[in-house]
This record gives sequence, structure tokens and C-alpha cells, in this order.
Amino acid sequence: MFNSKSKTMARNNEVDASAINTIRSGTEITGDIICKGDIRIDGKLFGNLKSEGKVVVGENGLVQGNVECAYATISGDMKVNLIVNELLTLKSTANIVGEITANKLQIEPGANFTGSCKMGAVVKGLENSKHSMNKKGNETSKTA
Repeated sequence: MFNSKSKTMARNNEVDASAINTIRSGTEITGDIICKGDIRIDGKLFGNLKSEGKVVVGENGLVQGNVECAYATISGDMKVNLIVNELLTLKSTANIVGEITANKLQIEPGANFTGSCKMGAVVKGLENSKHSMNKKGNETSKTA
């Protein structure tokens, strides 16, 4: 039933990063969660969440706190400071209040977001460009 590899992994307390952690509807957690893999929240989380994988908040899910992850897909409610290192997807049923920092942002029509958003990679050398814009939006030449 079990192969020797799975027995070895269990004995060494290694984490299966492909496994999805789930907080089901009707479950309420107060406290912080740190996980290496993906996590889906259909219940309620009052606390901070840090995941090296993907965070999915279902339509009935609620998260209040700070969230940091690689990827996120939000369909439920969040009152958070949200940091997503790659792609953040807001589904049409999403309701977010807070600050968002994401590399890439995808928003479906109908999603609600109140707060501030910082996105994209840092553009290096922008201030050192040959031309710059003045306050009126006109391009001016920069001399060295």
C-alpha cells in the first residue's frame, strides 16, 4: 500500500509541497498560519498567513490580517494587507479592503477593492533616462 519512499518521507518529517491545506466552510481559526504549500480558505481566518505557494480564498471565505504568498486567487472577503510575489487574481465575487502589493494583477468585472495598490517590478534606470517629463507632462531633454 505504501512504497518505501513515502515511508521515508514520513519518518524524516519532510513536507509534501504539492498537498493543499484546506480550511473548510464552518471552520474559524484565530491565529497565524505558515505553510510551505498551497492553502484554500473556505472558512474564516483571523490572523496572519504566510505561504510559499498559492492562496485561494473561496466565495464563502473570510480573511482578516496580513497575507504574504507567491500566488493568490480571491473569490471571498478579505480585510488585509496582501503581498503577492507573482500573480494576484480577483474573481468577480471578491471583496477586498486593504493594501495590495503584487507583481501582476488580474481583476474580473464585478470584483470590489477599496484601498491602495502597488504593482509591477521595479523599473530600474527610469530616472536616468535621456528624456524626462516635466510637471505639465511635456517631454524635456536631460543633459549630462
